[in-house]
Amino acid sequence: MIFDVMTLFPELINKITDESIIGRAKAKGIIAVNAVDIRNYTKDRHRRVDDYPYGGGYGMVMQCQPIYDCFEDITKDCKKKPHTVYMSPKGTVLTQKRALELSQLKQGRLVILCGHYEGVDQRVLDEIVDEEISIGDYVLTGGEIPACVLIDCISRMIDGVLAGSAAYEKESHFSGLLEHPQYTRPEEWHGRRVPEILLSGHHANIEKWKDDTGLELTKKLRPDILENK
Repeated sequence: MIFDVMTLFPELINKITDESIIGRAKAKGIIAVNAVDIRNYTKDRHRRVDDYPYGGGYGMVMQCQPIYDCFEDITKDCKKKPHTVYMSPKGTVLTQKRALELSQLKQGRLVILCGHYEGVDQRVLDEIVDEEISIGDYVLTGGEIPACVLIDCISRMIDGVLAGSAAYEKESHFSGLLEHPQYTRPEEWHGRRVPEILLSGHHANIEKWKDDTGLELTKKLRPDILENK
């Protein structure tokens, strides 16, 4: 899977995606993350990529030309336009289901646009963007952290990144429920013991306990998940 990220801060994208599981997947060539600096495509001698918004308002707006030229360069060798996402607080909130769908894109390529300042000129969004995605109902200073969240979420479900599909299929949200609590050694810590059933070795009972406690946690912490099922 190839992720092309159009950004003003490529070093931030690289620092985050070079670490841990995603970093190892990059090193193995299972995924590729190409962070491309939009400033390299501006025609302004001061490397400006933004200007004042028509109609007034606070802040600056990213211009069409640098973004479009960056996109054209990234996709010039593609036979078909890659699916293109704009990370935006106005977008549809990211879900595990949508991440799974994006991990299965036939083209195996995803272009991600990171906005900044007060946003991006709507005309270039209309021209190149297929989908706007948000990571939550709040506003950040730029799209770089949301882009890394999206890359991480998708990458974990690509073959070879984790040990197998069971590594993510049992996690919170994948099945529509929250995951059961996890425990490790020692058996007792600060007077709190690991549930006896997890020490029993009875696999069927353990699986039932996991399902039951996952359901109870969902009812307690995220009842809205059950309401939307």
